[in-house]
Amino acid sequence: MLLLQNARIASENSPVLLEGDVLIVEGKIQDIGSNLAIPEGARVIDARGRVLMPGMFDAHVHFRAPGFENKETITTGSEAAINGGITGVVMMPNTRPALDSATSVATVLENAKDRARIPVYTSGCVTKNREGKELAEIEGMRELGVKMLTDDGDTTSDPAVLLRAMQYATEFGMFFASHCEVPELAGPRAVNEGVMSYRLGIKGSPACAEEIIIDRDIRLARAAGAHVHIQHVSSKLGMETIRWWKSRGDVKVTAEVAPHHLLFTDEHIGDYDTNYKMNPPLRTQADCDALLEGLIEGVFDLIATDHAPHTPFEKAQDFISAPNGITGLDTALVTLHHFFVEPGKFGWDLVVKRYSAEPRRLMGLPVAAIEVGQQANCVLFNTEAETTFTKDFMKSKSQNTPFIDQTLKGRVDLVILGAEILLER
Repeated sequence: MLLLQNARIASENSPVLLEGDVLIVEGKIQDIGSNLAIPEGARVIDARGRVLMPGMFDAHVHFRAPGFENKETITTGSEAAINGGITGVVMMPNTRPALDSATSVATVLENAKDRARIPVYTSGCVTKNREGKELAEIEGMRELGVKMLTDDGDTTSDPAVLLRAMQYATEFGMFFASHCEVPELAGPRAVNEGVMSYRLGIKGSPACAEEIIIDRDIRLARAAGAHVHIQHVSSKLGMETIRWWKSRGDVKVTAEVAPHHLLFTDEHIGDYDTNYKMNPPLRTQADCDALLEGLIEGVFDLIATDHAPHTPFEKAQDFISAPNGITGLDTALVTLHHFFVEPGKFGWDLVVKRYSAEPRRLMGLPVAAIEVGQQANCVLFNTEAETTFTKDFMKSKSQNTPFIDQTLKGRVDLVILGAEILLER
């Protein structure tokens, strides 16, 4: 039994934080109110000044298992999530072997049950081995609960194959998540085409390489009557394309934006810093500003980190050879507070809606909320404390992040899921 006193309670429905006490009994929220009586035997935590919100949910992570456990495992990835106040995730299928069959999906889900303290879901491939040629074993994966199909890491190159997959899988209530990129235009997938690519002497990846496939895949979804989810949008025109299609109202399209695409530009790469190398690449300040506008406006349905761990050896290679991606689970909630909530660019209601409620809705899951009768699934966040992202602090097996050794304002103090306290600082 746990009584949280004087918490500031956040919800997706109101920008106002309501102060009150929350009583948790046997893993469920039994009462919410002011000056609740302390039940006999209850543990009391004074949450005064801290924000109590539902646990976050990240619908785009790479846990690298099977095949790349030197970068991350289901255990270390899920512990990084807890460290960052995240109580559920969806893994991408670009593993080795790729998650393109009932057998591979079943193995991963079984491992997740044994090795993770939070719910871990997985997507499945659209095509066999993500090669874009033959459809994956979609029906078998559906029977195991897979809802998201994606060849993430690459675009499903053949539009005829993708259209056929959409026509087939939509009947089963599945949806498609699109990594949008024309490989012939993207070059070495290293840096945005522009001033910085010329300065660095590297062939750039133009934003149109992404934007062409955003439009293509939404058109295919409209033709098939399918739901398409556009992943990690990085450009202003990409956002505007999604906004236009949503305004039409004749196709089901959702979209996500990653914290790093809101925060960083290609200027941050500086002297070939591979912690700023990702795909889609970081673009310009005008793109960052437009993405933030799209998030606030609701063009983007959710925030997702695209958590992509890599070993120090890999990231120590030259800029073109080093792999794309940064970690994000340990850092996301604190960075959202430090760079956006604290300066007043948006409120906790947006964070809860876009990083907790909408990702769960996307996956057809119950939405976590601080309400009487709900399972306890919550995070207590200290807005006055600080977090220093040292290697010892990080729970991910890899620390390829621009935030390493940086100190930001905000700290995840407590994570509760059901009757278990997953984290307490």
